[in-house]
Amino acid sequence: MLNLLQILIFLILGLSLQRLLQSPDKLAAWLNQLLISVILPALALRYLPRVELSLQLLLPVSVAYISFFLSWFLFSQVGKWRGWTRSVTGSLIITSGLANTSFVGIPVLQALYGGEAVKIALLIDQAGSFILVSTLAIIVASIYAAGKKRKRDIAGKILRFPPFIFFNLALVLNLVGWTATGWVDELLAWIALALTPVALTAVGLQIKINLEAISTRFLWYGLGYKLLLIPLVTWIFLGPLMDVEGLMLKVPVMEMAMAPMITGSIIAISHDLEPKLASLLVGIGIPLSFLTLGGWYYFLEFGQ
Repeated sequence: MLNLLQILIFLILGLSLQRLLQSPDKLAAWLNQLLISVILPALALRYLPRVELSLQLLLPVSVAYISFFLSWFLFSQVGKWRGWTRSVTGSLIITSGLANTSFVGIPVLQALYGGEAVKIALLIDQAGSFILVSTLAIIVASIYAAGKKRKRDIAGKILRFPPFIFFNLALVLNLVGWTATGWVDELLAWIALALTPVALTAVGLQIKINLEAISTRFLWYGLGYKLLLIPLVTWIFLGPLMDVEGLMLKVPVMEMAMAPMITGSIIAISHDLEPKLASLLVGIGIPLSFLTLGGWYYFLEFGQ
């Protein structure tokens, strides 16, 4: 209960600062940069070298790919059947198919389940969600966009993305058997403590809700898929293969139940794929996901 209260406190803090500050976007941008450049790399260096790599870990990572490919198949087929515009279809595929497994997912799971959950969540995020947003999401955006985009520029930025660089470095350290000790481990642990307050305050600062657009059915199609259908599919897929009491089932289900990924919505917006819809899926999805995540958490802990 205290962990859930912590999540709520920092989310409300961000929402409050959005109203109180003259330039909340500047603080949000600074906090996001802190997350990207310092906190997420520190998490990778502290936790990933300690992960015992095994084929079993491929199953939790695979759910990110299942989510994206199912989104691609489902929305493309329904879009053709219902006569949706390519812009709407592309926006739903990308934004609903990618979960916010880092900025929201990792701090929430850290608060709920602790450091062991972060190890699994980092693998799902970096080996799953991040690779998807840096490759297939751009391909889908190019297919559904009206004009051609400079994919080389986007790919270059992704390859220089600090969490991606440190994820690969941490994997190398894992393979050579190095783990942080002494003052290095203490420093990384201290930085890791900032994840939940920084990430959720940043999220609160960035939530923008257009009340006039809430009634669009496409918003609820996307959120229904993201917050309800794909975590259910994940539970059905992994349930028979994993211990129902273990984190190898709970973490993937909770990660897939997270709100749409902010980076995914940015890709949709940059390719002019229904920018308002992409923004709403994130802006409405993040606060709404805290309610649905509570339901999934209760189900995983007490309902099985």
